[in-house]
Amino acid sequence: MDYDPEILRQWDREHVWHPFTQMQGFREETPLIISRGEGIYLYDLQGNRYLDGVSSLWANLHGHRRRELDQALAAQLSQLAHSTLLGIAHPPAILLARRLAELAPPGLNKVFFSDNGSTAVEAALKMAFQSWRNRGQPGKQRFLKLSGGYHGDTLGAVSVGGIPLFHEIYQPLLFDTLEAPAPYCYRCDHRENCREQCLVRLEELVAEHHQELAAVIVEPVMQGAAGMIAQPPGYLAKVREVTRRYNVLLIADEVAVGFGRTGKMFACEHEGVSPDLLCLAKGITGGYLPLAATLASDEVYEAFLGEYEEFKTFFHGHTYTGNPLGAAVGLASLDIFAQDRVIEGLAAKIELLAGRLAAMAEHPCVGDIRQRGLMVGIELVADKGAREPFPIKRRTGHRVILAARELGAILRPLGDVIVLMPPLCITEAELNNLCDITLAAIARGTG
Repeated sequence: MDYDPEILRQWDREHVWHPFTQMQGFREETPLIISRGEGIYLYDLQGNRYLDGVSSLWANLHGHRRRELDQALAAQLSQLAHSTLLGIAHPPAILLARRLAELAPPGLNKVFFSDNGSTAVEAALKMAFQSWRNRGQPGKQRFLKLSGGYHGDTLGAVSVGGIPLFHEIYQPLLFDTLEAPAPYCYRCDHRENCREQCLVRLEELVAEHHQELAAVIVEPVMQGAAGMIAQPPGYLAKVREVTRRYNVLLIADEVAVGFGRTGKMFACEHEGVSPDLLCLAKGITGGYLPLAATLASDEVYEAFLGEYEEFKTFFHGHTYTGNPLGAAVGLASLDIFAQDRVIEGLAAKIELLAGRLAAMAEHPCVGDIRQRGLMVGIELVADKGAREPFPIKRRTGHRVILAARELGAILRPLGDVIVLMPPLCITEAELNNLCDITLAAIARGTG
């Protein structure tokens, strides 16, 4: 279908409110309108090609227009587009639940479907809260979060978020939480023992408040929206040990880090951790359709079992919970992981990327580079020695991503942290091209 680009741009300015976008500035720019995708590339209305360097907001895994995913969607559409999971079932949801339970860290056998990362987290928070109440410990109702944490934009998820810019304005609407410092080693006053200092404070808080704590919630291995903050080795395992010792649940939010992003299917695998609740979304359908899942341990699930009149039911759900189209594509995505040996093929790409990033770190405006698998944050600074940030008004990160766009790649910054998170199917040649564009864009945007 042909569209008039100027009319679309006009209607975009008149009607579309873009997320996480200051519309006053955005309306002064020429909006990029994507019309199609193929492999790791996106194309605009004029036919210009862009490497999808952030996987269409960290979701696409196997590329755009992947034949197997297209076919799975079409086949399911010929059978059933939607049917509720409230009290009845359908094959795609059952099969996907089984596959996820088989792949997940041990003990996570129960799968509750929802629509997106925020709803997966909301479900986990409510499960944690109600499970303690159902077990006769109603006092355990608080949550401990990490500074810089991001778990979505619904109010429960915002309550356990820790990014002041995003979350402080809504403070009157939120429930009270405890907050432990995240190991942001580059900006830490205790850089030599950042991990230990952060863990000491976390354990102090859990020890002091464990009788009222329902759960600790973390993004395992790397905090995404905080600026790609990588946790030191051993950090996650220690958090799991502390929560077990003090009888507090652990919620692992793998919405961003799951499905191969860190080099393993799930980030918790890096340290052999099995959380009590695991939140998944984004890549669950390979980036095709909105679908999410909250996986629970048998112990959490069994707290909701009882006679009808006990009202231990989990009174929570969504109209499109476990949508058959999304579940069918999710199954096809997991098939691709197996048949293409996706996880096994990541090691060489991760090593190549690490080498390119090491060279990129020599740039005078690159203060810190944080990598876990194919997740990267490149923090830009005005003064490398002093770790001095650029002035906010300069919008350095935005300048860099506009330069990258001119060079043929779509990136999105987190402030002045440039994020790289390409589809897992990217080739080594394409990965080199992405790094070339990123370095050139940094030079343009910081010059």
